[in-house]
Amino acid sequence: MSAAAKATNVVDVDVLPADPLTAEEGANAVDARRVVRKIDRRLVPLIFVTCLFFFMDKSILSSAAVFKLRTDNGLVGQQYSWVSSVFYFGYIMYMYPTTLLCARLPIGKYLTGNTLIWGIVVGTTAACHNFGGLITVRFLLGVCEATIDPAFMFITSTWYTRDEIPIRTGVWFTGNSVGGIISNLFAFGVGHIHDDMHPWRWMYIILGIATFLWAFGIWALLPDSIATASFLTEEERQFAQDRVVIAGTGRTDKMPFRFDQVIECMVDPKTWLIFAITLCMQIPNGGTQSFGNLVLKSFGFSSLHSTLIQIPPGVIVAVTIAVTGYIAGRYRNLHILMIILVVLPPIAGSAMIYRRAGISKGVQLFAYMMLSTGPAPMPLLMSLIQANYKGVTKKATMTTLLFFAYCTGNIVGPQLFKTSEEPVYNSAFQAIMICYSLAVMFSVILRAYLMWTNAKRTRVEGIEGSSSASGVVGGGKVVDVHIDAGIAEAVHDVVLCPEDYEDVTDWKTIGFRYRY
Repeated sequence: MSAAAKATNVVDVDVLPADPLTAEEGANAVDARRVVRKIDRRLVPLIFVTCLFFFMDKSILSSAAVFKLRTDNGLVGQQYSWVSSVFYFGYIMYMYPTTLLCARLPIGKYLTGNTLIWGIVVGTTAACHNFGGLITVRFLLGVCEATIDPAFMFITSTWYTRDEIPIRTGVWFTGNSVGGIISNLFAFGVGHIHDDMHPWRWMYIILGIATFLWAFGIWALLPDSIATASFLTEEERQFAQDRVVIAGTGRTDKMPFRFDQVIECMVDPKTWLIFAITLCMQIPNGGTQSFGNLVLKSFGFSSLHSTLIQIPPGVIVAVTIAVTGYIAGRYRNLHILMIILVVLPPIAGSAMIYRRAGISKGVQLFAYMMLSTGPAPMPLLMSLIQANYKGVTKKATMTTLLFFAYCTGNIVGPQLFKTSEEPVYNSAFQAIMICYSLAVMFSVILRAYLMWTNAKRTRVEGIEGSSSASGVVGGGKVVDVHIDAGIAEAVHDVVLCPEDYEDVTDWKTIGFRYRY
């Protein structure tokens, strides 16, 4: 049934009562909590650990750089910057095909095969001895890792409701930060190895083997879909499917490619505002991620000490991601404000480093720590897309654009750190300050646009709608799912129609309201 036809059936707006649950509803609520706990226990640790490997394998380059990777491979001029950037060319090349494949192939098996190849590529890096070899394996690593974040965005939006998505995304994305902490401890330990191979090669050999073995964990634990989840009973699988239709962003498995949804995504103003925010935030991230250890050495720290000093920033960003993810999930319309809040410290920190002449080493280090929250907006942007986009192809297209901006920023970022300005990199930190400031500006515009859009849709549709529900379902009900009460009431009260399982975009869903 089309959106227009569905709108004609909207007679009234049914909002779930906040009254105490009946005995039957109470039983359903208990079942709901048990199902969500079972899903969390299976999916969240699995995704968390995979993200941990993802970040370690990608970012260990920064630690390897201070343990003779550059000299052993004869890197000169901007070659190290290109070794860092080329990863994202591979990422860009494969991200749209893999995003579509995530929705069409059995996700558990697809991710397993991808991780096996990924582990082999990481281990192969240890065999490189020149610029050409490093460029090749880093490009292939980008191809392999292009699947990870889109796959986990797909899985999260498939299994969880709109209220649950920000918290879960924040939790599993902290795997990146924890991976950074472990990566630096790992590099510090391996850095004490003294042999002809040099520590950086051992870093890649060990991580390659660990990643390869982890693929078998994904194969054993990750289900291909809700319908095939053996850790749930048949009744629990049906409940899990219905809850995301009512309070998520719709059914996602085995939906065909829709070109009209691609067009809709491309003309949607919020698409390009999110794109601009991501680009402005990832340019600084790409530079500091690859040159962080080198910047710390410019403060006067040794190679070994620079790896340890990277640990506190990892802790800071992990805590920031967890806290802001919780707040964004708990309070539906503080999402973009959280993004703005965590960008303000990096603006101040980059300004201090840019004007660091005459500033003590301790103050410079404090300014560097202020950059730590820079990566925190990424999971907030990812969860904003998962919660605000309906339509499998539209969401896949937006996911691709998000990571295109992510890759572009991370390609450009290292190029700002010019060899001629080593070790202070003044122009790089000036650019970082400007980029973060622009991100704040675009975030303010996005929030204002989404608020205006919600108000306009309420006037046009004549109903209040909800930023937690999937829209009008069950032949005329708008369900406002209370965060505290849970989803069990909605599943109990609403009898879903066949058209509720159709692949409909947010633009064409009556009662759908955006989170901001």
